[in-house]
Amino acid sequence: MNGQATISADILASYAADAAREVPGVRGFVESPLPGRRGVRISEEDGRFRVELHLAVDWGASIPELGRSVQERVREYLGRMADVDPTTVDVVVEEVGR
Repeated sequence: MNGQATISADILASYAADAAREVPGVRGFVESPLPGRRGVRISEEDGRFRVELHLAVDWGASIPELGRSVQERVREYLGRMADVDPTTVDVVVEEVGR
């Protein structure tokens, strides 16, 4: 059978969000006041995907450790669920809360 299948950026963003939420210390996502700028952004150029997550994290969480864990979890999850290996997974901590 010939053809191709594609997965929308919204589905990939949903997968990335699900994966990030599984990491202890992640409270949620920070939305931008700019239109179309959500807490999880997926961009694609020439078949290469970039993931950007804007997070709120728990007070006392080690931000470098949490960031690495989110990167690893998102990369693994997207690979398993969508056969996508992002070129970058950028984690931006926007808020630290109690």
